[in-house]
Amino acid sequence: MKLYVTMTDKFMSGWGLAAGKTNKYVVECDNGEQAEAIIRNAMRRPEMKHVSMRTTRPSYGRDVLMTLVTFDELGDVWKR
Repeated sequence: MKLYVTMTDKFMSGWGLAAGKTNKYVVECDNGEQAEAIIRNAMRRPEMKHVSMRTTRPSYGRDVLMTLVTFDELGDVWKR
């Protein structure tokens, strides 16, 4: 079962491709252990807000830029 960890990236929101939008960063995980690692590390990052986990792939309206990555695509800083 896939799990999705979602968070709002306050640093990237509002400029670049997210000009006038909220930037949501979503990590697709293969299991709870991966999701817990992402949540733990996201909570340590001051630019990440509203961290949550869900069982369905999120979709957002036009006022949100979603960046979707898989756990395997991330560097070690996210996986500790």
